[in-house]
This record gives sequence, structure tokens and C-alpha cells, in this order.
Amino acid sequence: MMELRLPTLEQLRTVYDADLLKAFPAAELKPLRNMEELWEVDRYRPWCLFDGDEIVGECFLWLGHPGWALLDYLCVSPSWVEPLLVLAGLGAAILRKLQEVEPDTVIFGESEVPEDADDPAMAERRLGFYARNGLRTAGYDTEMFGVHYKTLYLFREEVDDAALMEEHRFVYQSTFSPEKYTQFVRIPYDPGVPSGPKVAWE
Repeated sequence: MMELRLPTLEQLRTVYDADLLKAFPAAELKPLRNMEELWEVDRYRPWCLFDGDEIVGECFLWLGHPGWALLDYLCVSPSWVEPLLVLAGLGAAILRKLQEVEPDTVIFGESEVPEDADDPAMAERRLGFYARNGLRTAGYDTEMFGVHYKTLYLFREEVDDAALMEEHRFVYQSTFSPEKYTQFVRIPYDPGVPSGPKVAWE
């Protein structure tokens, strides 16, 4: 039976190297040391989907105020991604189990906008996957480190955009320096302002 639970520090390091480094481009992946630092101060919850002793997927939460969390990464282990039905099934299972372990948390996240993505078809499939699994689209977009995203959220009821935006900003403002936040984070995204360069997390 598959179970969502927190890994050991060594397991976190293993799945970071084995899964996340392969699944996400540098502009979308924070360094492992940042995850470890946030976890140490109870600002990060790296949930992993275990099949027995094997980790087959991950859904990492970046915690804000109580009751709010950013879905930082959702990933299925590369060894499980074929066929695509298996990938979709595991991803859906992770989201279902995430709601079970975080029933009172508004979980929000960012998914790349297809028209600005390097792989528009993949970005479109991601948005479709999230929609099929109950995520709602918020009324504002974001830009992080030069990447344009749709804002999505998972909760049992609708969430006010203004409240969501305030909590979205808080996650980054409470972690980044004011200079870094101003340079790399735009909440909401403004289509009238040229996008910044796509750079790796620092």
C-alpha cells in the first residue's frame, strides 16, 4: 500500500538527485541546501510517496502562515514514468493523499504558461492534469526568476484572489531578501512589463 510520509534527510538528498534534478530546469529548481534550511526551521514539508521502502514520487510544500502552503514541486520518480498512464495515476494519487494529510491547508502553486514555455505542449498537459485533479485557476499569474506561471490552488472551496495573493507573496517575502524579491518575484505578473531573464535559483 502506498503511503505519503516525510523522508529522512538522506532520502531527501537521494530523491533530489535522482528525481528533481532530472525533472526540473535550473530556473525552476531551488538548491537542495535551501530546502534543508527551510525544513530545519519548519518552513518546508517534503512529502514523499512510499511504495513500501521505495520512494516513487514527491510533493514538497513550502509553508507560509498556518493553513497556507506553496506546492513547490510535484514529481514522479523517472523509473515510474512509463507508460504515461502510470505517471498520471501516481500524480493523481499524490494529490489525493496530500489532501488527506493536509486537509485544512490551502495549497497553491505555479504551473508554466504554455505560450511562454520552452515546451508549450508539455505545459498544456500539466495544466490539464492539474485541472482534472481538482486544482482551480486563480485570477492572477506570477513570474519567478523569469518564468511566467499560472497560479493554481487546491482546496475544498473557492479562495478569494486577494487573500491568496497576499499569502503567495508572504512565502517569498518571508524567505528572500527585499532586493532578491524585487528582482526575481512578480506577484501578480504584469504583461506590460518585460519579463526578466530566466536564471537559476541562487
